Amino acid sequence: MKRIGLAAHGRNIGVVKDQLIRLSAAHIRMAVEYAPDRSRQVNTQIISGFELWLPKDDRQRVLWPSVVRLSWEYYDSLTRHAVPLDERAIAALSHSALGLDLYGWIAQRLHRIPKPHRQLVPWNALKEQFGHGYNAMFKFRQKFLQALRQVHVVYPTAKLEVNRRGLLLYTSPPPVAKTGTVIQLPPSATS
Repeated sequence: MKRIGLAAHGRNIGVVKDQLIRLSAAHIRMAVEYAPDRSRQVNTQIISGFELWLPKDDRQRVLWPSVVRLSWEYYDSLTRHAVPLDERAIAALSHSALGLDLYGWIAQRLHRIPKPHRQLVPWNALKEQFGHGYNAMFKFRQKFLQALRQVHVVYPTAKLEVNRRGLLLYTSPPPVAKTGTVIQLPPSATS
């Protein structure tokens, strides 16, 4: 939180703690149709458990879990598909939920487009994914383009093109080059 500029205000610590507790209890169900006659459903959790160190003084509040255990499915997915994000970009976009959503989406999507192809994401699909709460397409486009400009400032190697049909995505490098993965197994798994 300090590195992305959120620890400056005590209120932010409470909000992040609240979201961490909610995320730890969340059950996620997704279904994806990936071919005309094939679909896949996933039921999972991101956090399988966490441990709190309780203070000895009843007047002290518990700020953070001391241990957060990710579910194996989520951890495995991260090690196979994660795209590192630049903390400076997250800090710069921290005032804009739409900007953060776009940055994460673009970061994971652009480097997976096979060369030399491009992908068009139509305006109606963008509105469906990012425009909850906007009735008028022109209002959504206005806010989307404003956030997209902010994202492009922090991710200048993103190759994008906006046209009347939607957003053209081109193969681009991820915002941070992946350097490796460190896996730390619990002591019981190594014996």
